[in-house]
Amino acid sequence: MEFLSAALLGLLLASILPLFFFFSFRDGIKHDGDNNTTTVIDSKIPSGNDVRHAESSDDFDVIVVGAGVAGAALAYTLAKDGRKVHVIERDLSEPERIVGELLQPGGYLKLIELGLEDSLKGIDAQQVFGYALFKDGNHTRLAYPLDKFDSNISGRSFHNGRFIQRLRQKAAALSNVKLEQGTVTSIVEEDGNVKGVQYKTKNGQELTSYAPLTIVCDGGFSNLRRNLCKPQIDIPSCFVGLVLENCKLPLENHGHVVLADPSPILLYRISSTEIRCLVDIPGQKVPSVANGDMARYLKTVVAPQLPPELQTAFIASVENGNIKSTTNRSMPAAPHPTPGALLLGDAFNMRHPLTGGGMTVALADIVVLRDLLRPLSNLNDADALCNYLESFYTLRKPVASTINTLAGALYQVFCASPDPARKEMREACFDYLSLGGVFSSGPVSLLSGLNPRPLSLFCHFFAVAIYGVTRLLIPFPSPKRIWIGVRLITGAAGIIFPIIKAEGVRQMFFPATMPAYYRAPPMQ
Repeated sequence: MEFLSAALLGLLLASILPLFFFFSFRDGIKHDGDNNTTTVIDSKIPSGNDVRHAESSDDFDVIVVGAGVAGAALAYTLAKDGRKVHVIERDLSEPERIVGELLQPGGYLKLIELGLEDSLKGIDAQQVFGYALFKDGNHTRLAYPLDKFDSNISGRSFHNGRFIQRLRQKAAALSNVKLEQGTVTSIVEEDGNVKGVQYKTKNGQELTSYAPLTIVCDGGFSNLRRNLCKPQIDIPSCFVGLVLENCKLPLENHGHVVLADPSPILLYRISSTEIRCLVDIPGQKVPSVANGDMARYLKTVVAPQLPPELQTAFIASVENGNIKSTTNRSMPAAPHPTPGALLLGDAFNMRHPLTGGGMTVALADIVVLRDLLRPLSNLNDADALCNYLESFYTLRKPVASTINTLAGALYQVFCASPDPARKEMREACFDYLSLGGVFSSGPVSLLSGLNPRPLSLFCHFFAVAIYGVTRLLIPFPSPKRIWIGVRLITGAAGIIFPIIKAEGVRQMFFPATMPAYYRAPPMQ
């Protein structure tokens, strides 16, 4: 096994890395130029005789737009560091979502680092220790590499709304946090610097709040992001969500991924009595629920591909009719560096939710931002604040780019395809992960946020491709098999290189070459 591992990685490095480094320098320099272009915000406070705006009398250090997972956790974190924080959230009632329900172990460690781990208490959260991968009647167990951690360290799955409400309660309990329900309508800008936001309260009053730093984290449907980044949003698929009751998973305390046709199905427990099922449907349209097309699709196409012990509960859930859907969005982080403002969470950076990495990325970003701001006692020093925030985009890359790239690549590999090369890649990925040892723990440590190393991801991805080619060429390398092998390698490159380019080659693999003004906090 060790010999096979060494041989695969050696062949990988010898055949792929020279070409990759060429593209790294060529595309990386171009991307660097794109990232250092400053765009002035064009959102202004509306003017007119019929509109009068009151000014907030409070003196805030930070305005946080949105109180979801990212916004509420950020408000708590900055307030614990002594900042006065104004949080403006459109709707403070408990949200109902079918995503954002699985927190990877790497994200749970960040939650502990922020002092927010007790937010998972009292909401019937479930521990998750790994994944079960199903394909064509076979399955394999992929355990998180948690041997070096305490027994309470694992992933967690839960109702998203319950978790968000606990985070909001934690933030609102601090005296220097003002949590307010309101809708932010625009950003206040003066001479190219963001000074605050204009918002409408629950009662319809229009107010303006000022602070030296405004952080926008109002989710994937943010109406403010267009001023602060390049919103290049891709919608590869939709999730159809159901809740299964009165049944057990084949492997409890594990997420389940079924490599179905046309695309994956996810299952994981969100409470002691409920199992979330997410059916991925490629494209932007789903069958109609109203005319019964959705129920027929789920019963005839999806149900037969599920593990047998879940099919009865799945059909019962379909007949119950509580079917919800959401679009799956992907957007690389492409910011316009803007003095006085920052994007965070899904408003800034999204990836396909197949791997459940969104909350892990957001919490990791909050840790980076907290550490960056700690040395700054006065956020009104605009020059110093800009310098520190500029380095945020590079320092976040190891975690964010690893999880983003893996999510996008795995989704494409796991989707069914009539192409023989794509079929072989899918088979090779399942069998590679089933080998165990480093072939399993390596990719799972990347997915879980425990090993945020882009180069390790790159190596494992092409090791899967080379493993697939090796199987094709043994024992007899016929011309047809050689051709499929060539297409498998080029197809793998066609999947991962565009994702890496969008993430930023230099930021991912050569962060030391990026300008940064970060200084570690002084020793106590």
